[in-house]
Amino acid sequence: METAQLAKLLTAVQEGRLSVAEAVAQWPGQAGGAPDFAVLDHGRAARTGMPEVVFCQGKTPEQVVTIVGRLLSNEGRALATRASVETGEAVMAAYPQARWHQAARVIALGEAAAPPCAADAPFVAVVTAGTSDIPVAEEAALTLEFLGHCVQRVYDVGVAGIHRLMNRLDVLRQAQVIVAAAGMEGALASVLGGLVACPVVAVPTSVGYGASFGGLAALLAMLNSCAPGVAVVNIDNGFGAAVHAHQIMRLTHPS
Repeated sequence: METAQLAKLLTAVQEGRLSVAEAVAQWPGQAGGAPDFAVLDHGRAARTGMPEVVFCQGKTPEQVVTIVGRLLSNEGRALATRASVETGEAVMAAYPQARWHQAARVIALGEAAAPPCAADAPFVAVVTAGTSDIPVAEEAALTLEFLGHCVQRVYDVGVAGIHRLMNRLDVLRQAQVIVAAAGMEGALASVLGGLVACPVVAVPTSVGYGASFGGLAALLAMLNSCAPGVAVVNIDNGFGAAVHAHQIMRLTHPS
């Protein structure tokens, strides 16, 4: 249950428009019931500032449709990550209003939380070394937008043509947080860490030839960055990087 919905429920009890028993029936984890294969955490946003998001991998399309429906009913919106084509098609069939971002494997339902971004609005810059890193970066960008943040995308500016990165420094130095996705040797995050004053969240991607070991080389390079202020999430974990950036933005730029 979102904080605003919880406040509305408690206000109704305080004003006598809702009995305690009725409020309990609508309390997180009660309203709308729950499928027998999942225990939905409707109170997560109130506790942590981050609503429950559906991780689709390992779930059947039918399970995802059911869970998404419960979240949509209780929260008014829902986000699902790592959705296969079959899952995306199933959710779209059940909820035609859903937004299915196939390359990023992300499904968003409900009103977008991010307002139109003013020119001087605080933002997170999502940066990629190459075009091949964009699916992971888009998972991060779409998650951040779902959570209400402005996002500036700066794609294909890796160190193989480092002048491309330098040409975008004016944007990058205005960001409050940077999410940097890179495969191969993962050098982009270290370079950014030495150029900007804001936190850098590094996302190693599984892009690269054999000795990249599916992103392990980039992960180890980012963990061993000599530039201070670089935090690292797991391989291809654009969602985790977005949540970390969201936590920083909530503390530094509360809405």
